[in-house]
Amino acid sequence: MASSLLLSPANTCAKNVINVPRYSSDELCSLPAVKLIGRTRKQRRLVVSNVASKMAAAGATVASPPEVKERKLAAWTSVRQERWEGELVVEGEIPKWLKGTYLRNGPGLWHIGDYNFRHLFDGYATLVRLSFNHGRLTMSHRQVESDAYKAAKKNKKLCYREFSEVPKPDNFLSYVGELASLFSGASLTDNANTGVVKLGDGRVVCLTETIKGSIVINPDTLETVGKFEYEDSLGCLIHSAHPIVTDSEFLTLLPDLINPGYVVARMEPGSNERRFVGRVNCRGGPAPGWVHSFPVTEHYVIVPEMALRYCAQNLLRAEPSPLYKFEWHPQSRAFMHVMCKSSGKIVASVEVPLYVTFHFINAYEERDEDGRVTAVIADCCEHNADPTILDKLRLQNLRSYNGEDVLPDARVGRFTIPLDGSPYGKLEAALDPNEHGRGMDMCSFNPSFLGKKYRYAYACGAQRPCNFPNTLTKIDLVGKKAKNWYDEGSIPSEPFFVARPGATEEDDGVVISMISDKNGQGYALVLDGSTFEEIARAKFPYGLPYGLHGCWVPKK
Repeated sequence: MASSLLLSPANTCAKNVINVPRYSSDELCSLPAVKLIGRTRKQRRLVVSNVASKMAAAGATVASPPEVKERKLAAWTSVRQERWEGELVVEGEIPKWLKGTYLRNGPGLWHIGDYNFRHLFDGYATLVRLSFNHGRLTMSHRQVESDAYKAAKKNKKLCYREFSEVPKPDNFLSYVGELASLFSGASLTDNANTGVVKLGDGRVVCLTETIKGSIVINPDTLETVGKFEYEDSLGCLIHSAHPIVTDSEFLTLLPDLINPGYVVARMEPGSNERRFVGRVNCRGGPAPGWVHSFPVTEHYVIVPEMALRYCAQNLLRAEPSPLYKFEWHPQSRAFMHVMCKSSGKIVASVEVPLYVTFHFINAYEERDEDGRVTAVIADCCEHNADPTILDKLRLQNLRSYNGEDVLPDARVGRFTIPLDGSPYGKLEAALDPNEHGRGMDMCSFNPSFLGKKYRYAYACGAQRPCNFPNTLTKIDLVGKKAKNWYDEGSIPSEPFFVARPGATEEDDGVVISMISDKNGQGYALVLDGSTFEEIARAKFPYGLPYGLHGCWVPKK
């Protein structure tokens, strides 16, 4: 079985196809040079370039469970092999100015032997690299070699605690020992499958919510370099999966599960030492709310306190609860806190309507006519205070879609946090949710507008009926409109905006995404950031699993 999934190094460029002779006929992946896939593009001149050359297998094959053999949407199936690299055929025209690498991280291997994981967030991390240079596109992927992944491969079983999975103890004594290692953090996973960031000093780090799951990788080869060790005494076992990273700083939130609250920490470029900025004590209980992400403005860090709170009892369970490591405490209420970046002082702490969000988009300061800051505006992908979205992401639910409209509603939630001492803030929809199909997650925006007033955001919306966000959506927060890209039966990953060098308009650039299509295959997609029209795509040799978050590494 393993050998049948190895790609042959041979190809026939003259015929513009990739020969994979060891695949069965129904698995053969070809790259026609001029075939248009998806919607008609009558207005675009088709330019065929960059015919794949030397698309060879690299590294060992990952044995696939039975479901991966089927010809269906690849988004929820394990990656076919550990490594691959090759140049892709480009349909359309990639802008010549687009020079650099888009890295995307995400869970890509959801099984060990015959055992299948249960949740989207459990999978072992798979990095995908799209390298753009003078209109050419090279793709590669590789597994992140965390201790959790290597141990599972060696022992043919789960060895660390993943999002919903817990190692099965051999006996009572091993169960007691596993609990002890949980409290020390030793049994927590280092499976860095959530995000990937480029630090100000150039290092590239894969992240997850456990601090031990911070892993340095080589962006050119995707090789796992080693652990990113934090050289400080701040402690804590977990942190926000999405720090705020710029060329000048790294800001993160550290939830305190013992004395409920959050520590804000900063790290300078070139350093591994996080420095204490300030602390926010929880106003609700019994534990801090989940902080997968958080926003900042030019002068403030916004600390969210959701009623979806960490739960020690659920952490200890051998079998997952419907809310996994969390518990919904609506009676504890929800809050937003605003901390001064320079002093660490809390300048506002307001109660807001209940909310559930994984991802904040951006935030900025609202000023009066005299230039004084009167409020902080913070936008997020908000799931209408419905925590059941977590359980909807079980792989069984994603794989068994039967056409019913089961995706919970979501919107662009806009918080208004007054800085005049008022005890309450607002939470409203920033635009009509029907503009984007009442689906909203996986967002990006022009990074030049981080912490500043902005107009455009890019996210995944919904074309209903569906069970998962299935459109790419450009949101106009001033015009209160959305424009949607949709390929029927496909699942797009996070749209990532890259600004054109020297651009003066906020949306002057491109949006990159990776698509799992309905035929079990996939392709890289490039949209014009302004018109949101497709300008290029490049078919992958086979479909890739759904990915989460990415970063851009400019060409040196």
